[in-house]
Amino acid sequence: MKRTTIMVPDDLDARMRQEARRRGVSIADVTRGALERELPSPAEDGRLSFFAVGEGGPDDVSERVEDYVARAIGSRETPHPR
Repeated sequence: MKRTTIMVPDDLDARMRQEARRRGVSIADVTRGALERELPSPAEDGRLSFFAVGEGGPDDVSERVEDYVARAIGSRETPHPR
């Protein structure tokens, strides 16, 4: 884990501290959570898997984009045990 120092406005500092107290966690935990939500992890290889950007995807992508997106999202979901 890396240590990083940032400067934030006083009102943001007060909100971070209040949220940390409310949750019973550190300011660092609140900050990490906010950064994770704002900066989601990139795709494994950095490309949009359903378009294969730069590799000449399917010819009908513009007409069937919703189908390709739905298929890509579905392939990432894992079944939930019942």
